[in-house]
Amino acid sequence: MESIIELNDTLDTALFYGVNNRNMLCLKDQHPDVRVVARGYHVKVSGPDAAIARFERSLRLCEEFCIKNNTLNEEQILMLLHGEQPQEYLQDNLILHGVNGKSIVARSRNQQLLVDAYEDNDLLFAIGPAGSGKTYTAIALAVRALKNREVKKIILSRPAVEAGEKLGFLPGDMKDKIDPYLQPLYDALQDMIPGAKLNEYMERGVIQIAPLAFMRGRTLADAIVILDEAQNTTTAQLKMFLTRLGINGKMIVTGDLTQIDLPASQKSGLRDAIERLRGIRGIAIVEFNQKDIVRHPLVKHIVSAYAKHDTPTDHTPDDEDNGTLHIDSTLLHK
Repeated sequence: MESIIELNDTLDTALFYGVNNRNMLCLKDQHPDVRVVARGYHVKVSGPDAAIARFERSLRLCEEFCIKNNTLNEEQILMLLHGEQPQEYLQDNLILHGVNGKSIVARSRNQQLLVDAYEDNDLLFAIGPAGSGKTYTAIALAVRALKNREVKKIILSRPAVEAGEKLGFLPGDMKDKIDPYLQPLYDALQDMIPGAKLNEYMERGVIQIAPLAFMRGRTLADAIVILDEAQNTTTAQLKMFLTRLGINGKMIVTGDLTQIDLPASQKSGLRDAIERLRGIRGIAIVEFNQKDIVRHPLVKHIVSAYAKHDTPTDHTPDDEDNGTLHIDSTLLHK
């Protein structure tokens, strides 16, 4: 009897098979009655029907653990096959496991508010100072949804204000032109998805990058779309972006209203959107503050020092010091 087992396409096969296929050899050693040939996302198994069924159950146990925890080794395989639970990875504030099993967690009250708001809302605004973790948390939520097959793709966008959205004079294709402006997003992705798998996702279009100007005309369904540095959008640009939301889609818009690079005469589209959309069912606004900053301890003092001398137009609206979540309360009782 021969059977072909298809692996979950969110699995990092290099991690799953192990260096020099050590993990697969370990698994095979526990099932001497079958022959196994593994390639890519397909595992061909031959042997008696009952032995194949036992092998597939073991394989699925290891596959589930590897996807969930982003790690797998021979010791963990043996524990799983003997009915034991490897090292407990669960934490109350856990979002997902990143590269090498690293725990990606909500590290502040407002980061956790963003995680909680994500469950009940399809459009989220995360507003706050540099280093507060708003973008990192947004990307972690997107990667988790992709791994759980809640969506089919992640789309990342950011206004290239420094280049005036006129990227044609820069060398390379669209990815090469916009990459420098999206590097902070790549840095976060590399913490959460192993390099080979991340490259595969990029090549297959599962993770896409697009300058804001290229979003016009698209319908973004079955996707999580993240717009970073949204304080540098105009009202027209942000309206165009928000109306791209499609069926089974979610959007997370992040920005810092104290770092607007638009001409002084032009109102930030992010500020305008918050004023217009506050209180609408299905939309959450999470406002971060200096207490959420998770970079070097000096960053809190730097942000605080600059805030004291900013003009009123550079400040966020109410509750700047407390961090607030604005949601239609009926959403919490669907």
